[in-house]
Amino acid sequence: MNSPMRMNHIGISVPDIDAAARWYCEVLGCYLLVPPVEARNDGSHFGKVVKDIFGERFESVRMAHLSTADGVGIELFQFVEPATRAPADPFEYWRGGIFHFCLTAPNIEAVAERIAQNGGKVRSQVWKLYQNKPYKAVYCEDPWGIIVELCSHPYEQF
Repeated sequence: MNSPMRMNHIGISVPDIDAAARWYCEVLGCYLLVPPVEARNDGSHFGKVVKDIFGERFESVRMAHLSTADGVGIELFQFVEPATRAPADPFEYWRGGIFHFCLTAPNIEAVAERIAQNGGKVRSQVWKLYQNKPYKAVYCEDPWGIIVELCSHPYEQF
């Protein structure tokens, strides 16, 4: 039997890393661990690492490291060459891959309102998920089209 693993971080590509790092800290309450730094295909050790990960087209990326209150990382990427581009429809939930991440907040209504007041969107109503339990959820979107679900209680309680 395999032992359960802890969530380490999620990587998110954005077209403006400075604005995104600020937004994730100010609006979602993340901690900035490492401000945006650049990594290039320049022959350095780290340059070789990122070139190997991102492949033949990769030349340059800016990265920032943030953390949520429970220590899960959010690694922001702004690809410079080739440039990050936002999808036409960020909510293509039917395609394969990750389509959202979720944060737990006791007052999801207030966080959803803060998202909307700071360039994001509220995509759904706040829903009570079960009639006999107080668990609520709402889908939102950051200013760059990343889908953020907010839940009122920790995942394992659902």
